[in-house]
Amino acid sequence: MDLIFGIILPVFGTLALGYGAARFGLFDEAANRGLSVFVFNFALPLMLFRAIAQTELPASLPWGYLLSYFIGAFGVFGLAMLGGRVLFGRRLDEQGVLGLGAGFSNTGMLGIPLVVTAYGSSAALPLFVLIACHSLIMLPPTTALIETAQGGKQSPGKLLLGLVRSIATTPVIWGLTAGLAFALLGAVIPGPLDAVVKSMGAAAAPCALFALGASLTRYRLAGRLREPMLMVVLKTIVHPLLVWLLASQVFDLPPLWATVAVTLAALPTGVTPYLFAQRYGVSLETSASAVFLSTVVSIVTLSALLFLLRG
Repeated sequence: MDLIFGIILPVFGTLALGYGAARFGLFDEAANRGLSVFVFNFALPLMLFRAIAQTELPASLPWGYLLSYFIGAFGVFGLAMLGGRVLFGRRLDEQGVLGLGAGFSNTGMLGIPLVVTAYGSSAALPLFVLIACHSLIMLPPTTALIETAQGGKQSPGKLLLGLVRSIATTPVIWGLTAGLAFALLGAVIPGPLDAVVKSMGAAAAPCALFALGASLTRYRLAGRLREPMLMVVLKTIVHPLLVWLLASQVFDLPPLWATVAVTLAALPTGVTPYLFAQRYGVSLETSASAVFLSTVVSIVTLSALLFLLRG
């Protein structure tokens, strides 16, 4: 019961409240845009800064953590591409979008508040490691694949430079980096500043979840649902299963790191695959359906996973 009322209900209840408010016109697009800016430019960076700054860093980074997560991510990426080609006759660029939809987690709007709520501030360090690497590892090969399939509109070097610049200017990354610097130096956040950071950071989780719920009203189930269903199964079931096998049977990760890796792998599809579909003009309906459907399905799958991991 503590799991239900302490984690599941607050997380998914807030998400549902945001969806209902936007669906019935009580929270419009402009309001959601403002809330999202507050969350990602201020509240989340400050929350993560404080958590990392107060974390005791491990003697060495568990490299098996990254290998477990990203081998699993690219594993489902490849399975989605194979399914797209064999089952649905998709072109290579379309397969790339399907693969990204199966392997790219919603780490920002859902992953951060869920993991921090479920496992506490001690989970901030593994969160930092994955968030810092997530886009940098997943997006360049996807971009290269789609660009090659569509005739190579931009050079790989230019694409990678743009991606690095985008990540380096992201407020969440700045917050994480500043927190890491404090932790490495053994610095203490001054009392008055810590009070401000703590109060701002406390708003991050509920506001992020509310904004995510409101943003789901932009997406609709459309087109053939077999393709998004394949992506949903790979993302919410196969990806975490692969990561669990690797983390527990191959790399023998510390329990907290393994738990965070599996939880992040079980997250629904992030909005980035949909943005790729928009940018390249392929599989738009499938991507939109996958974002919506995987988020709805994850209410059940993530709840079940939390019962197992915290049982």
